[in-house]
Amino acid sequence: WWTLAAVAFGLFMIMLDNTVVNVALPSIQRELDMQLSELEWVVSGYALTFAALMLIGGKLADAYGRRLVFVVGIAIFTLASLACGLASSGEALIAARVAQGVGAAMMNPATLSIIAVTFPPRQRGTAIGIWAGTSALALALGPLIGGLLTEHASWNWIFFINVPIGVLGIAASFLLIDESRDESHER
Repeated sequence: WWTLAAVAFGLFMIMLDNTVVNVALPSIQRELDMQLSELEWVVSGYALTFAALMLIGGKLADAYGRRLVFVVGIAIFTLASLACGLASSGEALIAARVAQGVGAAMMNPATLSIIAVTFPPRQRGTAIGIWAGTSALALALGPLIGGLLTEHASWNWIFFINVPIGVLGIAASFLLIDESRDESHER
């Protein structure tokens, strides 16, 4: 169950970033002097990269190790989050959001694979239900958290908040997740 907590932690972070940005877009537009088309790429760059590379992320996790790819994904996501928060132009923010999508695409399929190999069949359904609930909760809380951070700090903090969470996620992954690979001959 501690393994589930570790992967749910990472999953919450990447799913939150699907919706947390939407509320901050007016502040980002004002501060970085961005056009509407550029703002669309702040959201779409992350989502498209995340979706397009998810299958590759899953294949890498099966081949090279699920925990390894999960941790590399967290590291990429965390560094990209820092770059997003420090962005001083629209182009830099869009590039960092695309990099966040790459990290998320590595993490997301690894989370489900880690759950599948960690839990016996009779507990797997419960674990996957918690996994799905965590994802839905993050998507629902994104606008609220984004609004609070934008209102009481600045838009940069919707990204900076991921940095300590990512560091804790990496540490938790090494402590709580066993390494596994797909050893089947079909791989």
